[in-house]
Amino acid sequence: MRVAVLSDIHDNIWKLARVLERLQEEADALIFCGDFCAPFTLRQIAEGFGGPIHVVFGNNDGDPLLLSQVASTFRHVTLHGPFAEVELDGRRVAVTHYPQIGKALLRSGMYDLVCYGHSHGAEVVREGNTVGINPGEVMGRFGRSTYGLYDTASGEADIREVE
Repeated sequence: MRVAVLSDIHDNIWKLARVLERLQEEADALIFCGDFCAPFTLRQIAEGFGGPIHVVFGNNDGDPLLLSQVASTFRHVTLHGPFAEVELDGRRVAVTHYPQIGKALLRSGMYDLVCYGHSHGAEVVREGNTVGINPGEVMGRFGRSTYGLYDTASGEADIREVE
């Protein structure tokens, strides 16, 4: 299974459309590490990606009630709140918005994959048998629009750039 990891869209629906177009062929599941900003961005993700979608809140998600209502209209979207623990293809996955929490989870050795965002800086790190992914930002504010891709079979991850 290939898992797309996104974060920090900040309502850049134009960049998001390009990412979702690529994910049609590249990914089977999607993890979002927070900062949609508006609920219409969650709707765009849900309508543009048909596989399982796991979502956590970021610090710039302004209307949690409306985000919850949007998520509830899609069977394949799970809105976990500020933290998620999920199993994908036999891999234990933790998701948070914050790098400080993500890196502590990474060091714990309890997970195969730890996903986090917030800093807008893309990175793939490894601590023992655990892979950590900060997919950077979809929005492209700092010049690069990026997302992560994790392969559950190999346990490998990389960062992809979107023009």
